Amino acid sequence: MTATIEATAFAADRVKVKRRRRRIRGSSIAILVFLTMCAAFVSVPLYVVIMTSFKTMDQIAQGQIFSLPTEWTLEPWRYAWSQTCAGMTCNGVSAGFWTSLKILFPSLLLSIGVSSVTGYALALWKINWAGTFLFILFLCAFVPFQIIMIPLVVLVSSLGIFGTIWAVAVVHAILSMPLLTLIFRNFYKDIPDEIIKAAIMDCGSFWKIFLEIILPMSANIMIVVLILMITSVWNDYLIGLTFGGVGTQPMTVILANTVITSFGEVRYNVNMAAALLTAIPPLVVYFGLGKFFVEGITAGAIKG
Repeated sequence: MTATIEATAFAADRVKVKRRRRRIRGSSIAILVFLTMCAAFVSVPLYVVIMTSFKTMDQIAQGQIFSLPTEWTLEPWRYAWSQTCAGMTCNGVSAGFWTSLKILFPSLLLSIGVSSVTGYALALWKINWAGTFLFILFLCAFVPFQIIMIPLVVLVSSLGIFGTIWAVAVVHAILSMPLLTLIFRNFYKDIPDEIIKAAIMDCGSFWKIFLEIILPMSANIMIVVLILMITSVWNDYLIGLTFGGVGTQPMTVILANTVITSFGEVRYNVNMAAALLTAIPPLVVYFGLGKFFVEGITAGAIKG
């Protein structure tokens, strides 16, 4: 009988503990409310943009921006892709899409190639001026682009590539190098010194160690940097507008010209569809590689 009473009391105590654990604190409610407000701040305008892109102009004229389309149509998307006007040309945002792809690949190649080697050298090779160089890179990472825009224009012009795709790619590589070098350096410095010492004794070649040992170990951090660079390059407007010439302007510039340019009636559904077409590629990349992005960060991508 005594054992039964003790067991019952023990079970009751466990229930009380569980109830205490399940009790929601006031701070948790405040955090939940704040996060809900932040989500609504982003999702409500996105909802309006998506719904407007599927509406006809007659329904848009009624002013019911939160209502669902009474007649769903894909015509704004087709028109935005192939026929909408940007300035004096009416080829849609598809021309800017292919130009953005041409800008993206050399930008990734230059920025990741240079910064990975620089981060590897600063982290694993004993260089006398490594600390000074790292401090300068740290300062450069916070310099606004507008401050150095004119010197970059002079530099790119002196190279004879101003107004070309390579001009935009080179500027992207220059501006991303400080941050990416710091990311690679923080990742590589966690590699055990024994591995590097053994590799030096085996072959002693800077490039051979990097290509055969370090690079195969960099899959996680490469995914992180790829997502960061793809998002940055694809969503850029100012660099493409400043350094790109006629026919070499990215999709964001074409989108801005499309929204600004209007002949007669302003077609809001087409503008919304063009904005979504511009935003879809980086979203696809992020959702496709998001799992690897988290793994790369937890593997040491931004550890101090």
